[in-house]
Amino acid sequence: MPIKLENYKERLIDKTIELYLKTFKAIQIVGPKWCGKTWTSMHHGNSIVRLTDIEKRKLAILNPKLILNENIPEVIDEWQLVPELWDAIRNECDLRVSKGNFILTGSTALLDKEEKSKIKHTGTGRIIKINMFPMTTLELGKSLDYISLMDMYEGKEINKLVDPFDIYEITRLIINGGWPENLGLSNLESDGLLAREYIKSVVENDVNENYNDDKFLFDSQKMMMILKSLARNESSYAAEATILRDCFNFSNGEEQTLNKRTLSRYLDILEKLYIINNQEAYSTNYRSSSRVGKKVKRRFVDPSLAAALLGLTSEKLINDLNTFGLLFESLVVRDLNVYMEYYRGHVYAFRDNLSNDEVDAIVEFSDGEYGAIEIKLGDNQVDEAIKSLTKFNDNVAKKPKFLCVIVGIGFGLTRDPKSGVYVVPYNTLGMHFNV
Repeated sequence: MPIKLENYKERLIDKTIELYLKTFKAIQIVGPKWCGKTWTSMHHGNSIVRLTDIEKRKLAILNPKLILNENIPEVIDEWQLVPELWDAIRNECDLRVSKGNFILTGSTALLDKEEKSKIKHTGTGRIIKINMFPMTTLELGKSLDYISLMDMYEGKEINKLVDPFDIYEITRLIINGGWPENLGLSNLESDGLLAREYIKSVVENDVNENYNDDKFLFDSQKMMMILKSLARNESSYAAEATILRDCFNFSNGEEQTLNKRTLSRYLDILEKLYIINNQEAYSTNYRSSSRVGKKVKRRFVDPSLAAALLGLTSEKLINDLNTFGLLFESLVVRDLNVYMEYYRGHVYAFRDNLSNDEVDAIVEFSDGEYGAIEIKLGDNQVDEAIKSLTKFNDNVAKKPKFLCVIVGIGFGLTRDPKSGVYVVPYNTLGMHFNV
């Protein structure tokens, strides 16, 4: 019998899961905790084994095959707690003709060499990975859904007046993030609470439970300093040296708190916990390849985490428009990540090292075509953004399929007649799905 879930909220990832279950023998859904992986997996599954249950975990350790059944799709929640399951599932897939046998979920990737050594085979062709993120503004029910990235890819003409987001609506979208538990949140006193508890849980529980061993002694104070530095440098190309300097200042310069090797270890842990999701640099033929930046752009997987670490409220954001703009950029990039995951694409960032010209987001589709997007908080910044995109277009050899400015508070969804740049108010961006 299928697992029955009351009041399940449809997600964009559902269509991808449905397709992959029809195509492959097993799928793995990865992403940060609390983003809805287990709930969504149960929506598609007919049975579930939770390895957070100590008895189930003991059984799986004794013999992984003992927890595998034919009531498929079988959801195996937090599979990484028993790494040997990976090979058992891979072998089971080889023995079965049926598609969609298993859905693996996990909020933590294996980092320790000893744990990784328990997996003998990659699972290529049998277990296919799907990335899951917190909810988009569309999924939260806050988007008018007038235009999609694919509309722009196809060159759709559109001209529509819209009622813009209220500035406080945008601050709350940033502070509360895309966490399903915040759906329908109306109590202003609860704003940001979940994100603050998320950070607390990561520092006090997740790292200790998953990555603390004889070879690596985790220090929660160091982790908090790193997280605060990452929050200060959200939407920037900050080098590791900048983070080290921040941590030294946080400690009042009393001691050399971190070295580069230790910092790399902590950053790797944050990536394995899917807490940070940096934008890789887009590589393209842009005048001289030596000018194209190679650094990643620093991002949390959801802007609410940066807001929580910085102690931000709606009032503080409105009184600090620079920080507001940077976190709004991250809010939009979070949504772009979800949309491009559906399109089997990727979200990059671009920077010219000599001129420091940047493009906030390059969305590359599965066919290699791409769009260039600038992200601005206010309508008064649109003209400058159009000039920046036009300059990028003039200097790049392979032309983008579309140019776009996504604006937080915008009154018109249109396409600039002179440059061809789309001007898209954030509350109109969607996917044309009923979610």
